[in-house]
Amino acid sequence: MAQIIDDLNWRYATKTFDPEKKVSKEDLEILLEALRLTPSSFGLQPWGFVVVETQEILDQLVPVSWNQQQVAQASQTFVLCRKESVDEAYVDSYIADLCQKRGMKVEDMSGFSQVIKNFLSKYSEESLINWMSDQIYIALGQLITVAATMKIDACPMEGFDSDAYDKILGLKEKGLRSVVVCPVGYRASDDKYATLTKIRWELDDVVVRI
Repeated sequence: MAQIIDDLNWRYATKTFDPEKKVSKEDLEILLEALRLTPSSFGLQPWGFVVVETQEILDQLVPVSWNQQQVAQASQTFVLCRKESVDEAYVDSYIADLCQKRGMKVEDMSGFSQVIKNFLSKYSEESLINWMSDQIYIALGQLITVAATMKIDACPMEGFDSDAYDKILGLKEKGLRSVVVCPVGYRASDDKYATLTKIRWELDDVVVRI
């Protein structure tokens, strides 16, 4: 428990990455697996995760990231995306996958399938987009927490032009839309933000015990 708290105190939104230090292939696969294992509403996983490593593309992303250099300095930049849409066909594919992996019959899950479809049908298009985007932030939390336990730095970022990202990365053709960005790597030795005191409200200011 003490180690977990130490790791969370160690992490911060890294402002300057050391471009010479790279996340190993093995560690990268752990981060990706952590993303894959993220919980989601109904288990629907309405997301896709893009890992950008090509320097030429990373450089293109900087101007549409409010000129935040972390995007191009980091070892990799993760772009966490929502699905373009989640419809009944998507639910059917999810149920089929669930049944195949658990050795069940699809008809045995028809009730659960209908519950999901009824839930989704109540949403407007805008509300459904917001719901999917909320799921992505669960994945972001999982990513930066796991990265901290591995002593890998990260910088979650909302300051970017989503439409420009979608165009540069060809996300629309993949049925995805960018929601949040998170460069990962290792902090530069001269990043002054690394040693600043972490500012959080005291526990009793944010926790209500009933």
